[in-house]
Amino acid sequence: MIRRLCVVGVGLIGGSLARALRDAGYCSEIVGCGRRVEHLQEAVDLGVIDRFDTDPARAVQGADMIVVCVPLGAMEAVFRSIAPALAADAVVTDAGSAKACVVAAAHRAFGGVPPGFVPGHPIAGTEKSGVAASLAGLYRNRTVILTPLPETSPAATARVQAMWEVAGAQVQYMDVDHHDEVLAATSHLPHVLAFQMVDTLARMSDEDEIFRYAAGGFRDFTRIASSDPVMWRDICLANGTALLAMLDRYRSDLDHLADAIRSGDGAAIERVFRNAKAARDRHNER
Repeated sequence: MIRRLCVVGVGLIGGSLARALRDAGYCSEIVGCGRRVEHLQEAVDLGVIDRFDTDPARAVQGADMIVVCVPLGAMEAVFRSIAPALAADAVVTDAGSAKACVVAAAHRAFGGVPPGFVPGHPIAGTEKSGVAASLAGLYRNRTVILTPLPETSPAATARVQAMWEVAGAQVQYMDVDHHDEVLAATSHLPHVLAFQMVDTLARMSDEDEIFRYAAGGFRDFTRIASSDPVMWRDICLANGTALLAMLDRYRSDLDHLADAIRSGDGAAIERVFRNAKAARDRHNER
């Protein structure tokens, strides 16, 4: 059980976790924290949180579990704000999509990694944002990756794992750097491609006609371009090294495909498409 949960950033991710834990009866009290009173009041009205405070230091007072769900660029400021106010038994975790930058922010803000700090990343979400989009079942049968550090207390890690499992998630563990490499390939690259494709088409002279006749494949591929631009800007900057490596690899493969189209090499084009279909079908069955 969590005595007092504090969610800093009560949007889709934080709000969905709060809903799931409330439905499970796992928290005695849920406190929200954010910058905008109207958004926090909406969370109260929806029954997602019990009360709120716009001051992170006040919000975390007495909390035994703090989940920070803010854009990566705001992590350090939140950590600095809450550091003096944390209870002795408080566990702090986050939902950031890149982990090395969060760990570095924690080092700077806390003067080292506290034993109660457990970096985490729920692999779940939608293209929508805000607490109104939150869902109690968002994490059901989804993966949450935890990247505890040598300084992290095993007891704190166990508490965070238990929290996510109550929310319906399956918890796995990774090294920080490996997490960032894997997510650059599987999440960050697809989002960058979707954003860039829509932006490219939106700047064409016949934009209206292009989007009017877009078929289901276009809508499916570009759905994630409706995601929060600020959050994804921060992810690109925070995980730039791993993301650039994937972009370079993708650009090279795209150049080879363009060469095949240019030279009329149907066999090479079909080979790429067959390999892609086989891989997609194989992993989709799991």
